[in-house]
Amino acid sequence: MAFGILEPNNGHLAPGTVTLSHQTSVEAPHDLPLFGKTHAQDRGIVLVPEPSASPNDPLNWPQWRKDLILFIISLQSAVVGAYGPMLGPGFVEIAGDLNISVNEISQATSYLVLACGLGLFISNPLAKCYGKRPVYLGAGLVLFAASVWGAATNSYGSFLGSRLVGGLGMGPYEVLVQCTIGDMYFVHERATRLAFWGLFLTAGISAGPVVSGYIIEYAGYRWTFGACAIFFAVLTVAFFFLAPETAFIRAACPETPETTSIAHSETKNQPNADNGHGIERIESKSQPQHSGDSYSPPTQTKDSYWRSLRVYSGRYSDASLLRVVSRPFILFLYPPMLWAFLTWGTTITFTIAFGYVNGVLFTAPPYNMSTSQVGLTNISPLIQAIIAQTISGPLCDRIVVSLTRRNAGTYEPEYRLVLISAGFVLGAAGFFGYGATVHNKTHWTGPVITYGLVSASLAFVSTCVFGYIIDAYGDLGEEAFVAINARNFLSFGILYFINDWLAKDGVLEVFVILGSMFVFTSLLTVPLWMYGKRIRARIHRIEWLKAYMRD
Repeated sequence: MAFGILEPNNGHLAPGTVTLSHQTSVEAPHDLPLFGKTHAQDRGIVLVPEPSASPNDPLNWPQWRKDLILFIISLQSAVVGAYGPMLGPGFVEIAGDLNISVNEISQATSYLVLACGLGLFISNPLAKCYGKRPVYLGAGLVLFAASVWGAATNSYGSFLGSRLVGGLGMGPYEVLVQCTIGDMYFVHERATRLAFWGLFLTAGISAGPVVSGYIIEYAGYRWTFGACAIFFAVLTVAFFFLAPETAFIRAACPETPETTSIAHSETKNQPNADNGHGIERIESKSQPQHSGDSYSPPTQTKDSYWRSLRVYSGRYSDASLLRVVSRPFILFLYPPMLWAFLTWGTTITFTIAFGYVNGVLFTAPPYNMSTSQVGLTNISPLIQAIIAQTISGPLCDRIVVSLTRRNAGTYEPEYRLVLISAGFVLGAAGFFGYGATVHNKTHWTGPVITYGLVSASLAFVSTCVFGYIIDAYGDLGEEAFVAINARNFLSFGILYFINDWLAKDGVLEVFVILGSMFVFTSLLTVPLWMYGKRIRARIHRIEWLKAYMRD
C-alpha cells in the first residue's frame, strides 16, 4: 500500500498501474508492464504509451507540430468558452430589445448548455468511428453558421434557434480535446498540456464577458455573435490546413493483466492506410502476439502534407454507432466515472452560474454597474484562472514524477488527484465568500475576488479530473468524456432556474447550498484515492463489460 492507496485483493493487477521510471537503488515490481524499452527516455522516465515505428504515429510527430495543433484547438476552445457567457453582462439590455424578461434570456442560454450536452452524443460516435478531424471541422462550420444567424436575429424565436444550433457545435470541444491530448503526448507530459488547454478555455469563459460587455454597450449584442463568426471562420480554416488527424490504430501486445497500461486505445488509432488503390486497415487484433514487448507494424511511408489534409481517412472502430452511443451510459457503472461527473459537473456548472447572476446582481443597488462594468468583474477570475492553470499542470506532472520515484518507479493514476485539495480550499472560500459578501453588501471587490477564487479552483479540478480519467481509463477514450460532460444536463437544470431561485431565496442561501454541494463532491476524492486501484482491478475482471467496451 503506497501513500494510502489500497492494493487489489488476491494480487490482481489494475489497468493504469505501470512502471514509469527506472530506479537504480530500488527494483520495480516484476509483474508490472514496462514500456518504452526500445525508445529514448526523458529524464529517466519511460515513455508511455510506447511510440510505434510509423512516422504517421502522432507520438512521433515533432514537438512543434503537436504544440501547434494544441494551440489551434485551444484557441477554438477559448472562443467556445466565451460563446455561452458572453451575453451575461447584457441580459437586461437584450431582454429589453427582444421584449422578454431577463429570466427568459437566462433560460435561452441554459438551452444552449442542453444542446451542447446533446451534441456530445452526436460528436462522440462520429469521432470514434470516423476520426476526430471531420468532427472538429464540422463543429467549426456549425458554430460559424450559428454565429452569423445570431448576428442577424431580430426576434426571440430566432435568437433561441441560433443558440440551440451553436450549442450543438460546442459539443466536440467538451469531449474530444482531452482525447486529442492523449493522442499526441506521453503520460508525463499530459497534465501540462491539459492545463494549457484549460487556460484558454477558462480565459474564454472569463475574458469573453469582459470584451462582450463593451461590445454590447457600444455596438449592440448582435456584434458579439459577429465577432465569434470571424474567429470561428479563421480558426476553422487554420485547423483544416495545420491539424491532421490524430487518431491512430496502434498494434500492440494482447491486453492482459500483465500488459494493460495507461496506453490509450483511443490514442492507438491510426488512419486506415490508403495505398492509392483502396484503403487497407491495420488490424491490431490480427498482429502476432508478443509477450512482454509492445508490437509495432512494419514502418509505413510518411504521409505527404497534402495527403494529411484529407478530411476522411477511414474507419477507426469496428463497433457500431449504436454501441458507441450507448457506452457512456454503461460507464456510470464505474464509480470513478460517477465521481468525475459529480466533481467536474458541480465545479463547472456553479462557476458558469456566476455569469448568469452577475448581470442581475451588479446592475442593481448598491453596485449600480453599467453593462461594460459588469463585464469588467470577470477580470478577477481571468487573472486568477491564468495563475492557477499556469501552476496546476506543471505541478501535477512534478507530483506524479516525484511520487512515482518514491514508489519504486511504479505509477498510479491516483497521483493525479493530489491537487484536488487546492481546488477544494479555493472553491469553498469562493462560493461561501461570494454569497456572504453580496448578502452583506460589501465593497464590490469582495464578490469579485471570491468569484475569482472559484475560477482558480476550476483550473485545479479540471487538471486533476481529466488527467486521472485519461490515465486510469484511457482505453475508454471519448466515451469517458461524454459520460463526464453529460454534466451539461445537470448544468441545464441548475442554470434554467438560477435567477428565479436567487429572487426567491436570496444570494446567501443559494451560494451556501452551491458551496456545500461543491464541498461534498470534492470530498468524494478521499475514498477514490484509497479504493481507486481496487476498483480499476475489479472492473478489469468483468469480462462482459470489457467485451462491450472493446472496439
